[in-house]
Amino acid sequence: MTKNLLALLGLICALNIYAQKQLTAASPDGRIVTTVTLGDKLNYSITHDGETVLYPSPISLTLSSGEVWGAKPQLVQSSQKSIQETIASPFYRKDKINDEYTLLTLNFKKQWGIEFRIYNDGVAYRFVNKRPKPFTIAGEEVAYNFGSDVTTIVPYIQRGEEGNYESQFHNSFENTYTTDKLSKLNKQLLMFLPLVAETSSGKKICISESDLESYPGLYLSAAGDNHSLTGMFAPYPHATERGGHNMLQFNVTQREPYIAKVTGPRTFPWRMAIVATADKNLADSDMTYKLAAPSRIKDISWIKPGKVAWDWWNDWNITGVDFESGVNNDTYKYYIDFAAANGIEYVILDEGWAVHLKADLMQVVDEIDIKELVDYAAARNVDIILWAGYYAFERDMENVCRHYSEMGVKGFKVDFMNRDDQEMVEFNYRASAICAKYKMILDLHGMYKPAGLNRTYPNVLNFEGVHGLEQMKWSTAEVDQMKYDVTIPFIRQVAGPMDYTQGAMNNGTRGNYRPSNSQPMSQGTRCHQLASYVVFESPFNMLCDTPTNYMREPESLNFIATIPTVWDETITLDGKIGEYIITARRKGDVWYIGGMTNWDARDLKVDLSFLGDAARSATLFKDGMNAHRNGVDYKKENIQLKGKKELDIHLAPGGGFALRVER
Repeated sequence: MTKNLLALLGLICALNIYAQKQLTAASPDGRIVTTVTLGDKLNYSITHDGETVLYPSPISLTLSSGEVWGAKPQLVQSSQKSIQETIASPFYRKDKINDEYTLLTLNFKKQWGIEFRIYNDGVAYRFVNKRPKPFTIAGEEVAYNFGSDVTTIVPYIQRGEEGNYESQFHNSFENTYTTDKLSKLNKQLLMFLPLVAETSSGKKICISESDLESYPGLYLSAAGDNHSLTGMFAPYPHATERGGHNMLQFNVTQREPYIAKVTGPRTFPWRMAIVATADKNLADSDMTYKLAAPSRIKDISWIKPGKVAWDWWNDWNITGVDFESGVNNDTYKYYIDFAAANGIEYVILDEGWAVHLKADLMQVVDEIDIKELVDYAAARNVDIILWAGYYAFERDMENVCRHYSEMGVKGFKVDFMNRDDQEMVEFNYRASAICAKYKMILDLHGMYKPAGLNRTYPNVLNFEGVHGLEQMKWSTAEVDQMKYDVTIPFIRQVAGPMDYTQGAMNNGTRGNYRPSNSQPMSQGTRCHQLASYVVFESPFNMLCDTPTNYMREPESLNFIATIPTVWDETITLDGKIGEYIITARRKGDVWYIGGMTNWDARDLKVDLSFLGDAARSATLFKDGMNAHRNGVDYKKENIQLKGKKELDIHLAPGGGFALRVER
């Protein structure tokens, strides 16, 4: 090779290095570093303790005009600063959050920018638009390049045809998890968020998004190379057709050639990558809440979290009464009396109170007098919540909220949205705002992950987007709900609260569980169900079973009825995704500790050191000696914890324990 050729190659390399401008920013503790590279494309990467956990991954937005934000970006200004503040977090797993991060801001020519936040437990970025004129976005490039064939834990879309992404965009965001190598994932199915990847060194990366406002939700696909996941978005609806469950949904029949409309200056959703060296760190992450827009409700004093006596799961199946149970006033008065006797804050009227197939919430069936029920409940310090299908609520939202709030109804459970394109995301924000206007709470069912909406509108107390206990009304024994239960605290719950709807009193072991619509049961033991009220985050928490069954089980009922639904402090003590979890939560001076396992029996050592040395008494619910044969078997013990640093507890297959600790 000649000297001239060597010199030319050296010059080319030098020019390439010059063109590839790099900026780095580190987390407050210095363990996580993000490198942003500006060249022909805009890329970023993440290292943790020097190990690359996310290899250079492209970021771009393509406008319908053909302009690409991220292609040969021309940097105008960059800045870094350290942020440390405290966020009040009512109706959450803790009452305040320490929000500490490094902010990296990049501003580019043509009035756009990107912000990065580097936390001690991960990295998030978002695009920023500064243009005053409207435009549309044809697509967004999102990629997660792992550099090797990592292990993944993912929820696939459970509906639609393989390879037909359009059919998959209409779904309920409920599925169990598949664990497999990235290269082995189904390339014909979309995955919804959150999901987790595990590096060869055992570090976990949880991918999700936050502050999802007026923008479609992110799906991921493995259809690219074997080391990457790439983003996909539902295009904006052009035409919809009424249909679906009881004609209460709208299916998209034609879409626009863009994913989002932009009307002026705004920020876009945060793309999150939470990094954890221990599984329990994922369960403790507050990144979703931190990244969400602050509350838009100034006075939140009227928002009341609590527990709900629920009718639908138990099929209105009460016994020992002198009336026929069902959707009628006598049945709901019975539920109200049950709630009042046990200090349960709410009773819900699920589907059936409005006239079938009319999609009109002003048309109430003859068997129901809502005003009478509201007054009857109010006299007993119980409040009423109404179920509403999406279309019935959307078509007359303001009038419906005004009418029923004046009547004394305290909120709605809205169901069957089953989409997350920009149009549906905007509906959820609009519903949240209008309910807040009339001081009504909201439980969003048939819904994607929370993505921070519960911080922006704290009257939205709960979200589905979870393969909850309702699935046990029809799922066969091949569905492994026990593994799922000890997976979601590390993945789905990272996105926010879950309307899991637990509380079954009929509990099935692996050998005797069976689906039943009118007399449903849970998989796993009674103590697994009790523990779920500690482990699962749910400010608006259902008691899914029938009052008849609860009244036969006064010890279990008392534990469920008296447990808080929002907390001052939460600590995940131990756990491993898909195997077990132990969670501690504090309200005032009282601690609750809950543990759950998959179908494997196990002996746990519960770390009590966080309680200190003060004398404490505790009530323990643990699996009975025969819980492996009969899931309802449990034992209640009163114990003293002074001087105890650990507690040994045996969990049956599908088992659990629940501990209430007082001074």
